[in-house]
Amino acid sequence: MIDLHSHTLSSDGEFSPAELVARATAAGITTLAVTDHDTVAGIPDAVEAARHLGISVVSGIELSAFLGRREVHILGHFVDPLEKRLAGHSVLLRAERETRMDKMTAKLRGLGLPVTVDDVRRVAGDALLARPHLARALVERRWVADVKEAFDRFLGDGCPGYVERFRLDSGDAIALIRGAKGSATVAHPGVTKLERPDLEALARQGLAGVEVTHSDHNPSLREKYLGLARELGLVPTAGSDYHGPEVTPNRRLGTVTMDVRDFAELKRRAGRAPTDLGWGTG
Repeated sequence: MIDLHSHTLSSDGEFSPAELVARATAAGITTLAVTDHDTVAGIPDAVEAARHLGISVVSGIELSAFLGRREVHILGHFVDPLEKRLAGHSVLLRAERETRMDKMTAKLRGLGLPVTVDDVRRVAGDALLARPHLARALVERRWVADVKEAFDRFLGDGCPGYVERFRLDSGDAIALIRGAKGSATVAHPGVTKLERPDLEALARQGLAGVEVTHSDHNPSLREKYLGLARELGLVPTAGSDYHGPEVTPNRRLGTVTMDVRDFAELKRRAGRAPTDLGWGTG
C-alpha cells in the first residue's frame, strides 16, 4: 500500500513524524511519503522511525504555488532536504508565515476575538505557523465549534481574518523540486478544480504526476483525472493527505494506494534508482 501525501507536526499535521509513521504502519501502509507544507524538517525523524517498523518513507514536501491567479499545491517526492535552494525556501517561508500570522491575529482581535500569536505557537509547537494552527487555537478558546467553522467564518480565502500569502510561481515550485532531485506532482486537482489546460501548462513547466486518487476525490473525479494523466503522459499517484482526525477527520490512513509500476515511473522521472527513496532510507 503506497500513500504519497501526509503531514506531521512539522507543518499542520496532528502527530510527530515518528507517530505518523507508526500509525501508517498500523494501517497497513508499506510506503509513505512525508510531504509537509513548505518544510522538510520532519523527514529525518520519519526516516529514523521507519528503520524499526518495516515501512519505507519517501522524502517529500508540499509547496503552495500559483499558476497564474489560481492556487495549486505541488508535491515533491524523493527530494534531498539538504539541497540549498529547497532548504533556503523553507527558511524564507518560516519568516513569511510569522509575519502573516501577526497580521491575521491582529485582524481577529479587531473582530473581538482576543487571540495572539503566542496562542497559535502553543498549538503549533516548532512547526511552521499555518492557518490550521490558528483555527485550532480558536477551537481551544471555544470561539468556534471546530476547525471547519473557523475557516468558514474567519480564515478561509476572502474571510475577515484572511491575509494574502507569499506567492510562489508554479514553475518556480517545480524547479525547486527538480533541483532537489525530486519529481513534482500536482496535489488534489479536483479540490482546486484544475482542468486540462491547467495540467497542460504545469506539464510544460516540468510536472511529472497528478494526484488522481485523493481522499477528497469521488470516483468520477478519479476517473476524470486518471484519463487526463494518461492523455498528457503524467504519472497517476495516490495520497490520503492525512493530517490527523482533529484536523481532517474525513481523511484516514490506509484508504488509498497506487500501482507499483506508476510509483516506479515517478521515481524514474526523479532520476532515482529503483531502491532510492530520496534522502535517507525507510
